[in-house]
Amino acid sequence: TTDYIYQSPTIKQTAMTTLPLLILLAMVGILPTQVTSFASPNDDGGWKTRPRSAIIQQTIEDRRDSKTRKEDSTTTGRKPWDAIRFIKQSSKFISLPNPFDQRSGSSSVMTVVPGDIIWQSGMKPSSLFQWAPLDDVVMGGVSASTFDNETGEWIGTVSDSNSGGFIGIRTTSASVPALNMEACSGVELFLRSGNAKRIKAVIRDSAEFNGVCWTTCFNMPSTSKKNIFDSVMKKDKTVSIRIPFEAQVPTIFSKTVPDQTFNVKNVVAFQLVYSKFEFDGVLNSNFELGDFSLAIDDIKAY
Repeated sequence: TTDYIYQSPTIKQTAMTTLPLLILLAMVGILPTQVTSFASPNDDGGWKTRPRSAIIQQTIEDRRDSKTRKEDSTTTGRKPWDAIRFIKQSSKFISLPNPFDQRSGSSSVMTVVPGDIIWQSGMKPSSLFQWAPLDDVVMGGVSASTFDNETGEWIGTVSDSNSGGFIGIRTTSASVPALNMEACSGVELFLRSGNAKRIKAVIRDSAEFNGVCWTTCFNMPSTSKKNIFDSVMKKDKTVSIRIPFEAQVPTIFSKTVPDQTFNVKNVVAFQLVYSKFEFDGVLNSNFELGDFSLAIDDIKAY
């Protein structure tokens, strides 16, 4: 059985999604008339070349395959799509073109060295990064999550209805400098909870909404309470996960992209995803539908 993130929309559903999609495309400077050529998946399931407009390309691929594919037997059927939540979530990561955006130029970078704290729970909104949910509602799904920047708690429920199957959080596109991390080997995540599941960590070197995701998959160790003190305090143990830059895999929509080079001098966003999909059609071997939780304490450079 083959799993797909999307399901071919009906005429009514297409009408519902066309307007917000066009608005979002216009916000990032992409018009349908500008899309003249696309990449195609290779035999291994990845992209042959980087797609020019990934969200449009993926829609074309889904419609092309919809005549012959079979839906996953675990799919619970179509459910109403929340267009309002789609717009609310997507709009946090898309900004109108701004020639004065500091992150667009090499002179607006902030140098990071090993040991620097990049993010910490409880930071004020004026701090470097804040997180917000980015779930499979952006692909027509119904999975949903929330994130509390004060406590670092990420809580959600994953559903495979409408051929979905992921929740995620991403740092918002506030006007902050890019990070020059050429002196670093990677980032270290200090996490709690996580249900001992397999998670994707994404680092972005482009402010594009559908830019290349530099992805690393890791298994979250069990962080259940180890002693009486932890049980009484109802506190999970914190574990550290290192994400080395050299081991990252370039992807777009869970498909690998060839011939990409990570720009370590222009790190602009971070993302965590809990998904049933790994890369190029391979499924996450450590995934379950239903409730999920993870807490982020700190993110540091190393």
